[in-house]
Amino acid sequence: MQHQRQRIERYVTDHPGTHFSELSRELDLAAGQVQYHVRKLLKRDTLVQKQLYGRTHYYPPTYDEWEQSALALLRRETAREILVTLLERGPSHPDAVAETVGVARATLEHHVDHLTEQEIVAKEYGRNNRVTLSVVDPEATADLLVAIEPSLPDRLVDRFVVLLDDIFGE
Repeated sequence: MQHQRQRIERYVTDHPGTHFSELSRELDLAAGQVQYHVRKLLKRDTLVQKQLYGRTHYYPPTYDEWEQSALALLRRETAREILVTLLERGPSHPDAVAETVGVARATLEHHVDHLTEQEIVAKEYGRNNRVTLSVVDPEATADLLVAIEPSLPDRLVDRFVVLLDDIFGE
């Protein structure tokens, strides 16, 4: 039993912001096993959890609230690509970001809304109410990008969601 708990703790330390189903899948554990061990780890304050946009994410206790939110969103491919684009290009107009990332403007807005809500991206309004997007804390965001290594199943799920967004036009 203790061995499984150590595996979960190590995986979360190596993959901060991981979500519940990823733990089950990557560690090849039944959902009930993961629930049981995660509950024990949470009670011992060895892990912390955060609910964000329909997923429960897990972290070592060393991450603050902002980092937790940022990591959760960085685990989503489209949000991550938006941030990488903004870090590479600097402040940009939404149309240019959508074109670079290869998503519909509505899909971009969906992700930007989450990123601005968590204070990772800022929307600035210039002349004629023209919007410019920028990363609030580029250095801290770049540091967190290094901690993210999405798994192949996560990338496939993210791409499937983008495909559905394109088909149904959100």
